[in-house]
Amino acid sequence: MRVIITCGPGYEPIDMVRRLTNFSTGELGLLLAAGLARAGHEVICLKGEGATARTEPGGARVVTFSTNGDLLERLLEMQAGGAGAIFHAAALCDYRVKSVRGVDGAVMKADKLPSRAGELTMTLEPTVKVLPQLREIFPFAWIVGWKYELDGTPGDAVARGMAQLAECRTDACVVNGAAWGPGFGFVEAGNETVEVADKPALCEFLSQWLGRGKQAHNFLPHHGL
Repeated sequence: MRVIITCGPGYEPIDMVRRLTNFSTGELGLLLAAGLARAGHEVICLKGEGATARTEPGGARVVTFSTNGDLLERLLEMQAGGAGAIFHAAALCDYRVKSVRGVDGAVMKADKLPSRAGELTMTLEPTVKVLPQLREIFPFAWIVGWKYELDGTPGDAVARGMAQLAECRTDACVVNGAAWGPGFGFVEAGNETVEVADKPALCEFLSQWLGRGKQAHNFLPHHGL
C-alpha cells in the first residue's frame, strides 16, 4: 500500500529571515515511516524543513516542505499516484502574517525588518488548512489526523478528536497533549478510544490498525465518504 506521512513543523514567513512556526521534532512521523516501510508499504514522508529529529526513516522516501501552502502543493503533486493511507502528523501553522506596521502605522516591507525600527504591530490571518482538503485529494484513502490539546480533560480531547472526524471526513484521530495526559489516544467513530503508552507503541498500533483495515476491506482502501 502507498502511504503518505506528514510530520515536523511548518512555518510561515515574517520576512526573509524570520518566521512563525510550531515546536515539533518530526520524530514520531519518521518512526512511523520506518515502521510502515519495514511492514512492506511504499512510504513517502513529507517532513517539515525545521524538523530536528535524527531518526532514520528506513526505506521511506523523505520529501521536505516549508509552509502550509507548500505542503498542499506537494500533496497535490502526489494525487495522481493515489494513496491507501494518509497519516497527517505535521504541526502546521494556524496563522500567517498579513502585515507588519511600524509605530506610525505604516506598513513595513523589507527582506529583513530592521531591529532599530522599534515597536512593531503584526497582523495575522488564518492560513490554508491542509487536513480538510485531504479527502478531496485522496478520496479513497484511510486518513488519520492529529489533535494536540492543552486545555481541558481527556474527555474534552476525545470530543475534539471526534469533531475533527466529522468536520474533515477523516477516519481516525490521534490525540495527545496536556489535556489527554501521558501517551496518546486513538479516536475512531464507533469504537472505544484506545490508550497508547508512547511513540514506539503508537507506531506499532497504527501499523497493525492499517493491516486490519486492509484485510477487512479486501485490500481496498476505505473510501471515507
